[in-house]
Amino acid sequence: MSFPLIQAAELRDALASAHPPLVLDCRFRLTDPGEGHALWRQGHIPGSHYLSLDEDLSAKEGGGRHPLPSKMAFSATLRRLGLSPERPVVVLDDMGGQLAAARAWWMLAHWAGHPAVRLLDGGLAAWTASGGELQSGDAPQPEPSAWQPRFNDAGLIALGDVAQSTALKVDARAGERFRGEVEPLDPRPGHIPGAVNRPCSENLVDGCFKEPAQLDRELPVADEVIAYCGSGVTACHNLLAYEVAGRPLPRLYVGSWSEWCSDPARPAELG
Repeated sequence: MSFPLIQAAELRDALASAHPPLVLDCRFRLTDPGEGHALWRQGHIPGSHYLSLDEDLSAKEGGGRHPLPSKMAFSATLRRLGLSPERPVVVLDDMGGQLAAARAWWMLAHWAGHPAVRLLDGGLAAWTASGGELQSGDAPQPEPSAWQPRFNDAGLIALGDVAQSTALKVDARAGERFRGEVEPLDPRPGHIPGAVNRPCSENLVDGCFKEPAQLDRELPVADEVIAYCGSGVTACHNLLAYEVAGRPLPRLYVGSWSEWCSDPARPAELG
């Protein structure tokens, strides 16, 4: 697997080359799911296409707030966008943590098995700060592909296995949510008993990922690690940080706290 980040200047050069990457813009607002697409239409990297966290990267039903789409549905999305293993892909969004883009990166690179997916370090802000232009309106429909991804579920872990596992659980939510001091989204506050907190915001400095050596020093270490968060999105940011650091990738518990806490019989830890 190649290094998972691309810098804005590198992306500008790549887009001007004879074989440009396919750029997927994953902007999303939890309070208004349609706003990300509207923002993309107002201004986006020329030639990029929009990928929705709610519509393309999640299913409507399943465990937790953002369950994975079916393999059939996600494969259809990838073909509609013209993805194929032969063409590199770059994902981005505009939030400080690059959260939806990190989910897209994990789904494409590690679940669907695309060999060349990178995330734009610093997101849309880095692109514009580097002098990158934006275009408005809709992009031309891409030529559909015939790609049939070979999905790999080895990087996933389900609720029942999480409950039985002795692996280190690493929670990507902000500290106040992990400790149970606030809970704006889910039925109960707290965290999975025994988990440790690594807020995904700590992977960044000035909006970009920290250097690999610093991430390697900071990320929790164990023989086996399970990554989770509120709904299986921000945990992917921690997964990306592990890959930037050159560490083995933890398994992803997609249902995360939103699934775990939905059953009052499951224990919750505070503090």
